[in-house]
Amino acid sequence: MSDSFELAISSFQPQLPMAVAYSGGADSAALLLACAQKWPGQISALHIHHGLQTAADDFVAQCESFCAHIDVPLRVLHVDARHAAGESPEAAARTARYVAFKTLAGDNIAYDAIKSIAVGQHLDDQVETLLLALSRGAGLPGLSAMPAQWVRDGITYYRPLLGVRAADMRTWLAAQAQFGLLKGLKSAPFIEDPSNQDEQFTRNRIRARLMPALDAAFPQFRETFARSAAHAAQAQTLLEEVAAQDLTHVGQPPAIKALQQLSPARQVNVLRFWLKSAYKVSPSTVQMDELVSQIKACTTRGHQIRIKVGLGFVQRHGLQIDWQAA
Repeated sequence: MSDSFELAISSFQPQLPMAVAYSGGADSAALLLACAQKWPGQISALHIHHGLQTAADDFVAQCESFCAHIDVPLRVLHVDARHAAGESPEAAARTARYVAFKTLAGDNIAYDAIKSIAVGQHLDDQVETLLLALSRGAGLPGLSAMPAQWVRDGITYYRPLLGVRAADMRTWLAAQAQFGLLKGLKSAPFIEDPSNQDEQFTRNRIRARLMPALDAAFPQFRETFARSAAHAAQAQTLLEEVAAQDLTHVGQPPAIKALQQLSPARQVNVLRFWLKSAYKVSPSTVQMDELVSQIKACTTRGHQIRIKVGLGFVQRHGLQIDWQAA
């Protein structure tokens, strides 16, 4: 049934005018069409050309045809999404997209009115993200999966379809092609991304192998797994509130003696919060365990602390520790 999709769109109340991140695939096509129907004249489409696969130009052609049919303005943004050594391709592409969107927000010519961007990720994507986090041994931030709303570089982002199954979106889109605004569209309403079939990527293996098995064993697993992710997100919010209070106590940069007064668990919590909020770096479990161990052992003036975290080091400076880029 497509009722869940229609309900999600009817309850979606973003800041307008709004752009939809449009890939040319089924999910973003459904979101773009539904938003254009609900807010005519207030919606535009943004397509990111990553330049990473030969089908990229086909996606652009699909987007141009679809947007022309539904009378929605389209802007194609070309980015360099090649990943550096040690960086995942997915992370590199994500960073490139954010840079492009930030550039768009600063364009004062034709697109300065855009206040928000909607992304078509859905319930299946949310569950895949949770399973991917579990496969990597992630903590609460990873188990929280994807937030429904966030702000970055002054842009408000929305994921209004996180409660909607992928199959429901395609059912709705098929109905639009037969009876709705897409009737008479000469091409298919969406294009399949061939890279989604490449099982060298863990997410694709989860989608191809694990999701069908879970569907057979637990038909409602999408909803229950997403509920667990929501519980993790709530717990993470509480930990961040505690960390903010503890950071006030230990100072910035943190004082070693003040850190030693906290339990190991609260030390880990406040140190992760400090490093992320102040320097946008996240230590691994091994690095954090070593840092907490060194803080505990730091009882003399001559005790040195120097632990690699991200692209820099956490080091002792007198009575405090701080992070410095390498």
